[in-house]
Amino acid sequence: MAYFNYYSKKIYYKIYGQGVPLIMLHGDSASSKMFQYLISLYDCNFQIILLDFLGNGKSQRIEHFPENHWIYQADQVIKLIEYLNLEKVNIIGCSGGAWTAINVALKRPDLINKIIADSFDGRTLHKNFAKELVAERNKAKADKSAREFYKWCQGEDWEKVIDANTRALVNCAQSKRPLFIKDLALLKTPILFVGSHEDQMCRKDMYEEYRQMCKIVAKGKIYMFEKGGHPTILSNAEKFSVLVKDFILDLNK
Repeated sequence: MAYFNYYSKKIYYKIYGQGVPLIMLHGDSASSKMFQYLISLYDCNFQIILLDFLGNGKSQRIEHFPENHWIYQADQVIKLIEYLNLEKVNIIGCSGGAWTAINVALKRPDLINKIIADSFDGRTLHKNFAKELVAERNKAKADKSAREFYKWCQGEDWEKVIDANTRALVNCAQSKRPLFIKDLALLKTPILFVGSHEDQMCRKDMYEEYRQMCKIVAKGKIYMFEKGGHPTILSNAEKFSVLVKDFILDLNK
């Protein structure tokens, strides 16, 4: 297994295929394992780079997740890009990973080519985010299939990881911490916002939020699936992969 050091802590990463660099970022409560069965859809065109954020999956555990951990995670991605000596990479960020992807581009636009932000709440966490998150996590921990997913992604200590992440997100929502390291208007990197009208885990006005974000960023586009759950990279796997190739490789030109 491959690791790189991030301030004396070990972060796990794995690379598949050859071609245009494409980093896939997992969401909160998950790990890079969530992409395991998607690789064959991408590795003919892209060099797929996966990582487990600190405290998740096969990476070193940390005692607490910081409230601003989407910014904290962005630093981890930047360190990996520098470690691999890459430039002009593309990023897909799913759910919480979408905030991380945008923060990477805001902090180091010189390293990034394009971003796809999949299935997330946008500029702010919706009004009842903390309450609904706690309810959703408690329900999931009582569900056999959800527990198995958590264990598959995180390992035997999955419950400790999930609880720590939940606390961090609740604190972030309650303290109303900024989700981005800089003003979103400074984002010049081309970005595609993707979501589903059936997503029950994000804000109900996702499309309208994406529309407002496109008015702020320099080069924003939107694609909404009519069907599919959270995140769309999984629920609409094949169609999503075509969308990625069209957007990043400009196959529609």
